[in-house]
Formats: sequence, structure tokens, C-alpha cells
Amino acid sequence: MPNEEIDREQEYVSMLHGRLDDLRERASNRLVLVLREAGGTPQALLERDAAIYAEQLARFDAAENGLCFGRLDFHDGERRYIGRIGILDESADYEPLLVDWRAPAARPFYLATVASPGGVRRRRHIRTRHRKVVGLDDEVLDLAAADRADRAGREGLVGEAALLAALNASRTGRMNDIVETIQAEQDRIIRSEHKGVLVVEGGPGTGKTAVALHRAAFLLYTYRQQLSRRGVLIVGPNATFLRYIEQVLPSLGETGVLLSTIGELYPGISARRAEPPEVAEIKGRLAMADVVAAAVRDRQRVPDDAMEIVFEYEILRLGRETCVRARERARRSRMPHNQARPIFVREVIDALARQVADRLGADVFGGDNLLDEADVAEIRRELREDAGVQAALEELWPVLTPQRLLADLFSSAELLASTAPGLTEAERKLLLRDPEGGWTPADVPLLDEAAELLGEDDRPAKALVERKRRERIAYAQGVLDIAFGSRSIDLEDDAEPKILGAYGLLGRRPAGRSPRGRGRPDDGGARGG
Repeated sequence: MPNEEIDREQEYVSMLHGRLDDLRERASNRLVLVLREAGGTPQALLERDAAIYAEQLARFDAAENGLCFGRLDFHDGERRYIGRIGILDESADYEPLLVDWRAPAARPFYLATVASPGGVRRRRHIRTRHRKVVGLDDEVLDLAAADRADRAGREGLVGEAALLAALNASRTGRMNDIVETIQAEQDRIIRSEHKGVLVVEGGPGTGKTAVALHRAAFLLYTYRQQLSRRGVLIVGPNATFLRYIEQVLPSLGETGVLLSTIGELYPGISARRAEPPEVAEIKGRLAMADVVAAAVRDRQRVPDDAMEIVFEYEILRLGRETCVRARERARRSRMPHNQARPIFVREVIDALARQVADRLGADVFGGDNLLDEADVAEIRRELREDAGVQAALEELWPVLTPQRLLADLFSSAELLASTAPGLTEAERKLLLRDPEGGWTPADVPLLDEAAELLGEDDRPAKALVERKRRERIAYAQGVLDIAFGSRSIDLEDDAEPKILGAYGLLGRRPAGRSPRGRGRPDDGGARGG
């Protein structure tokens, strides 16, 4: 390739890097201003703006190497440069100086052929090292133009020079992107519609992982608004694999993707416990979902005979039929285990409360029960708070976490036998282990399945919120009482209504003040002096 061609491309590439430096400096300055922002701006907005500018800086830094790698020359004279990110000319109605490789305008760079050029006369591959242009490879897609070039003694149809250069490049121990050499078949997979599950299959070394990563970068570019709210997760088999691929997406202009191994997917769990491959294989079977579901049902128990519960020096009997009825009602709700538990508890407490009420309120003359509904409600409250009743409920329908469920399951041959009858005895023995020692990567999908079936017991959190709300109301009530009680008799006409309006927000009124009229005592007596 003549040196003057390289010089011309060098001039253009240098201009693009200059624009990249401008964009980087602008984002950096805005980030500094946001971080220096003082009071008056909500914290959430500050954090959002800082995240936006920080992400822009990361994208600009990642695009530094190989910023521009291609050019398309069309029959109509249009010239289009292709690169890792898009750069616009702000001085010329935002005309594109560099087209992002994922944009529809860049697609001819990957699909144009001699048989189907799509208006492309020449495709040029620009090879750079840092900011220096080191080589050009041209593919002339107009055969007549290629013949003229050959007769003129110039290099014409280069073919797959850029691809061969990439294949012959030295290996670094890290996966490189293939954005400069994506083939037509790969491009069709990368740009497939965003619908359902897309499976990329192929033998070892065929580029499945590279295509999948470029697919992720394309989806983030095309559906950024939807995916930025949901996030994108890439799951790898192990940490070594993630280190191998971790630079690919940043080099493609995407820095907001989370990479994780299976063992790190469950919140609060780092699954690093080792186990034999044959055990992991058993846990990976689809049938294990049924085992987990059976383990949950197994913890929803009913006694073989009536349970005896000591309550305030008397014995209450909780019959099997009552427990069966309560369990069925809770299961019919189709709610997860922990969220259905209050239904079971309510049925059991009602049955026990009737026993207590029948004893305490029995009329010796044979009349109706002497206790009213308020008395029975108080009995229910006392039963809920009784340690013996709570222990019985925990035995029959315990509050479970996924960790507790699986730890109990894998440490009990009896539980495994009752919940996994489809496994052989030898397979169940392989699953047995000491509950101490942590979790394995194969446990994580089972923990996730258990979490779906158990649900969260959010009652303690709701109770805490309610208690704090009542504490705030009580504090506000005290402040208003002090303000109202210490008000001056010379208060302006509009001052007292403001205080009373604050009472209204709390749904209360000042102590000793009648709702019937201003300044009238509650007892209806005459005003004091």
C-alpha cells in the first residue's frame, strides 16, 4: 500500500483520537463538577450523574486501542469510517465522523461481498498500534474496478488479509475481540432479534464465546434503555474463564456488564466448597427441582396423634385433624411456604383459643359462653406470644431459609429417603454431607429454587417499620403538645391554626381540646379565668 494512503489515513485517525480526547476531557470535567456539587441537590441525582460520566470515561478509555479499524467506500462517493464507538462532528450538524460497529450503518462492513456488495465499492481494514496506523488491507468488491487496479500494477483484491492477520497474531492469555474480522455468519447471530433464548452451538475453538460476547455488546447498544434498567449478567464456569474474557466487552464499548461464576450468583453466598463431579452431576439433574419441592412439603408437618401444649398451667390438645385442615388451607393459598405460614398459624391459634375460651367462659348454669369477642382476641394474642405454642408451630410449620432447608436435607439420610425416592440409595449416600463447610457451586441453583418455593418472611421487617412509624408519630405528638401548651396568649390569629393543622396531619387533637369548638373544654364546663 502506498505510503501516501497510510499518511492520509493516519491524519484521519489522529483527528478521531483528538475528538476522543476532547470527549474524555469533557466527561472528566463534568464528573469533577458533579462530585463537588454541594447541598441542594438530592443525593440520588448526584450518584446517577456521577455514574453516567464515570461510565462514559470508562468507554472512552476502553476504545483507545483500535479506535478506528475500517472504512467503507460506496459507489456514490460516500466514505464511512467504522470503529469501536460512534463519534459525531459537533461543528457540522452532528455528522458521523466514526460509526459504531453495532450501528445499522456499519453492517455492510461485515456483510458486503463481491456477489452482493450492497453499494460498497471498497472495504478497507485499518490496522493500528496504539494511535499509529501500521497497515491497510483493501477488499475491492467491484470486480471491474479490481481488474483496472491490477492492470495499473496496484494491489487490488486483498481478500481475507485482515482475518489471516488476526489468526496469526500472538496469543496473550486473554481473549481478544473479533470486531474487526466478524464474518457474515457470525454477524447474523450477533444481530439476531431480541426475542427468547438464542443458543450458539459449535465445536471447540469455533468462536462461540466471542460471538456471544459481541452479541451482548450489540444488545446493549440496540436496547440500551431497556437493558440498562434490568442489567446484563454473563455467567462463566469459573474465575479463570472470566479473567480470560473480562477485557472483551470493555474493548467493544461496554463497561456496565456484571461477570460472575455460578458459585457467586446467590446473594450472600460464596460457593467454594469442593465436591466430587458425580455429586455435582446429581445436583444438576432436573429431578432435583422436585426433590427441593418435596423437601419444602416435608417440613409442613402434622402430628400422628394429638399434640399436648402447656399453656398457663393447663394442657391444650392440638388434634391431628385440626393440623391437617390448617395445612390444607395454607397450601390452597398457593403462596410460598413462609408467606403461607400465617394462614396455618391463624387456624391453629383459633382452634386453641376456642379450647381456652370454652374452659374460662363456661356458664355453670348451662348458658352461652360468658366471654365476648374482645376476651377471645386477648386469648389469641396470649397464645401467639406463648413459648410453648411457638415451639409447636415451629415444629409443624417452621420459618425456613434456603440455607437451612438444604443443610437439613443433605445432612439427613431420612429426609433424603422421603424426598428423593427417585434416586438410588447409592446416589442419596453421595448427597449426604456434614452441614458445616460451606456451599458448592452445584448447590447454588438448588438454593435459588428453594428461595422461590419458600418466599421471604417479611413480617419482622414490617413490624420494625410500623414500630418506627409509631415512634415518629409519638415524638411529633410530644413536640406539638409542648408547642401548643407553651404558646403565648398574644399569639397572632393565624399561628394557632397552623399548630392545629399539624395535629390534623397526625389524626389527633391537642390534649384537653374539644372537637366541638375552639377553646371549649372537653367537659363542657365554663372557661377558666
